[in-house]
Amino acid sequence: MVDPDILASILNNLRGYLKKLAILAALPPQEFTRYFTNVESAKHLLQVSIECCLDIAHHIVSDEGYRIPENYYDTFVVLHEEGILPADFMPTLRQMVSFRNRMVHLYWDIDDTIVYRILQENLDDFNRYITYIQNFVRDETAAEK
Repeated sequence: MVDPDILASILNNLRGYLKKLAILAALPPQEFTRYFTNVESAKHLLQVSIECCLDIAHHIVSDEGYRIPENYYDTFVVLHEEGILPADFMPTLRQMVSFRNRMVHLYWDIDDTIVYRILQENLDDFNRYITYIQNFVRDETAAEK
């Protein structure tokens, strides 16, 4: 059984990061890219938001005794195999992991306009993930009773 307190803590952190990202997303593109603090903050907040999603997935996989993932993306695949994440969401998660890997390993080669586009177009993907995880926890809790 997954520890709901651990997941709640990570989800709260994720929600806090998303609030900060929403502030940056509200900036006009010229203002966003004019100040390095905006861009670098967005990069960091996106990276730690993705890390939160991965941490949640790892906790579920470990606590539930699911198969051991082969890589970061495969952690999400395991959740899909177990019926927690739908197939149509998997390409989005693949992109998240790919962006996270670029941030970690090719950090000098991240285009600021791509970061801004992610802020404009993809923040709701995190909320969608949160919903799937909350549904899983709710179902697990109900099954225990």
